[in-house]
Amino acid sequence: MLKERIENYQWLEENRNSKLIVYVTGDRRNMETQIATDVLEYFSDHLDAIGKVEKISLFLYTRGGDTMAAWSLVNLIRQFCNQFEIIIPSKARSSGTIISLGGDNIIMTKQATLGPIDPSLNSPLNPQNPQIPNNPQARIPVSVESIQGFFDLAKNELKLNDEENLKDVLLNLSEKVHPLVLGNVYRSRTQIQMVARKLLQKQLGADQQEKIDKIVSFLCSDSGSHDYAIYRNEARDELGLSIEKPNDEQYQIIKAVFEDIREELKLLEPFNPNLELGPNATKDYSCRRVLLESIEGGTDVYVTEGSLIKNIQTINQQPGIPAITRTTIENQLNFEGWRHEEKIVISQSNV
Repeated sequence: MLKERIENYQWLEENRNSKLIVYVTGDRRNMETQIATDVLEYFSDHLDAIGKVEKISLFLYTRGGDTMAAWSLVNLIRQFCNQFEIIIPSKARSSGTIISLGGDNIIMTKQATLGPIDPSLNSPLNPQNPQIPNNPQARIPVSVESIQGFFDLAKNELKLNDEENLKDVLLNLSEKVHPLVLGNVYRSRTQIQMVARKLLQKQLGADQQEKIDKIVSFLCSDSGSHDYAIYRNEARDELGLSIEKPNDEQYQIIKAVFEDIREELKLLEPFNPNLELGPNATKDYSCRRVLLESIEGGTDVYVTEGSLIKNIQTINQQPGIPAITRTTIENQLNFEGWRHEEKIVISQSNV
């Protein structure tokens, strides 16, 4: 698997006349990961190994994550190249879209999608999740654009435009959502719009402010839902992003790389402790959850390892009533974090 994947990396580098970095955050059910600031150190190692070059291509698959980590990642990569392009085999949603806005061009397959960049805030001050009342740590994410939509509803649909009415709306909302969370919502909305504008100025040019404002408005609010999928044609023809369609040979290589990584990270197989254990009482497991890879820098992988232990408890009932058997599965974590694997060795016949 790895040998064939590296050969495809070489092909892409030669075809695109660039250096390739592959970054995949896994969305395997129950083992999901996101873009986070901890990856920046590992990116730095790969970039140092590559050195300053004319062009870097980032092969990206993600459902999103930390906004400022995405912003920092774009700025970090641009320190090492004059041209920066994104290759999207499937999903580059939310913060993945922010990274894509920072490229000079975006290569999208027919399956590839971008998405809205309106963030959701998570904090201990968020409202309690009513579906999990017994867990005080269970909180509901607060969508930045949902808060804005609430005020738009009050002003545009209910016509509550005078200062006193809007004050009442804010007071009622602050009883449901902590005022500090509301303040962070405003700050996050302003921040993400600023980040998107700065990135788009690099892609489209500083003189394209009207076009940039239209794109930012759509990605932040006009799309209507954070789940809205933006395919290649819409990204190019309606939003006006710098989108490139891969030719047939490029498409086959990009697809082969992604399918190989998807199989390695088991993205299509939910992590189910019951299925992992099967008839066994105990079983050790290891899940590869994030992959960062380049020819020069080798492989960095975020791994979760642990032991599943089946506990069977028998509860005796009153005489004449069968005992109840209760089975629980304990998940003991043994390791969770990044591991650097051996540097990728390229045989001379492949050079």
